[in-house]
Amino acid sequence: MLPPPLNTQIQSLGPCTFHSPLHRIGRVEAPFKTDEDRILFHSHAVATEPGVEVPSFEEAGAREAIFFDPAKTTVGIVTCGGLCPGLNDIIRGLVNHCTSRYGVSRIYGFRYGYEGLIQRYGHTPVLLRPSSVEQAHHFGGTMLGSSRGQQDIGLMVDTLEDMKVDILFVIGGDGTLRGAAELVKEIDRRGLKKAVVGIPKTIDNDIRYLDKSFGFETAFEAAVQAVKCAYVEATGAVNGVGLVKLMGRDSGFIACYAALAGSNVDFVLIPEVEFELDGAGGLLESLRHRLMKRGSAVVVVAEGAGQHLMQTGDDTDASGNKRYGDIGMFLKDRINGFFKERRTEVNLKYIDPSYIVRSVPANAQDNVYCSRLAQGAVHAAMAGKTSMLVGRWHGSFVNLPLDLVIHGRRKVDPTQELWHSVLESTGQPASMR
Repeated sequence: MLPPPLNTQIQSLGPCTFHSPLHRIGRVEAPFKTDEDRILFHSHAVATEPGVEVPSFEEAGAREAIFFDPAKTTVGIVTCGGLCPGLNDIIRGLVNHCTSRYGVSRIYGFRYGYEGLIQRYGHTPVLLRPSSVEQAHHFGGTMLGSSRGQQDIGLMVDTLEDMKVDILFVIGGDGTLRGAAELVKEIDRRGLKKAVVGIPKTIDNDIRYLDKSFGFETAFEAAVQAVKCAYVEATGAVNGVGLVKLMGRDSGFIACYAALAGSNVDFVLIPEVEFELDGAGGLLESLRHRLMKRGSAVVVVAEGAGQHLMQTGDDTDASGNKRYGDIGMFLKDRINGFFKERRTEVNLKYIDPSYIVRSVPANAQDNVYCSRLAQGAVHAAMAGKTSMLVGRWHGSFVNLPLDLVIHGRRKVDPTQELWHSVLESTGQPASMR
């Protein structure tokens, strides 16, 4: 089946009147793309009615003509939201590509997220050069700092105007990208010619129409180590239970991939699949049967799973997201209480590696992915494309409109192959309700 009609048109600031400086790189003609180069939405054949256009995305890459004059262009970079492996790789890639390939000499890093675009906070922007980012990819976190929360859009655009910033690269997740979309609206309202290009960042891998977000592979690789430790702890004690809480507010991708990579997990709990604790088919009885059969068990839970089991209020965090209850500590207490009531010995070890996973440097695979994303973002911005982000779809890099991805999240589909692979690997019941 075809998806609902998708508006995949990329907004442009105007005609491209400058020749790209990328015509020859190392004596090789650059592989320029045009706006007519498309990547199909579906990777497989679909039935279409006559006259119905098959949905597709604009292919990312260098354009033969560009909108901005590199010698007169000023670039800004901002990182927002929680930390994620690869942030410094993206910053480094943007700076190096802007300077070495396009000859842009004024690149500012706005410190501590969108706060850095509000002058009253006093976060002085940093002038970025290739020498200042040369070793950045060896370190986790972000050299620019980050923050959460909404800021005054008008004041942010005022700062861009005061500093004569022509291109703003926004690195962040769904909340950050929603802020970028609001920036574009204000820029358009004022009739300004400024490009806003997003680079999607989320450990949860929950941005729609992307194969994956940068940092995800590094994050689940680090999560696998925590799962292996939980397995060692569980198998080294009588009725040992290793309980690991991983990231995943609304999408359980890290929990699923960590379980599949480790191959020693007995239960995976994700936000997309509800479960109950009590009753013959609930988690606690299922866990008891597993301990009786094998003598140990490993449980992996995503942070957003099981929220219906806890009494949580309506509080929100700085980004406007509902504050979730701590499902890890909740399960720890309930599992211990369940076996205590039955006078059964259980040795539970609880591991929450969240901040360790967030803070590690990107691995080699994410190094390459971040470099490619940064290159695609620079190509798009210099060509005057705005209100968009760059990502990968079916193995190809594409330009996506911001409005297409900020309405909803990518989730694990319990009816599809990924979740069924998890069920096959763990042997857990398909339903614990």
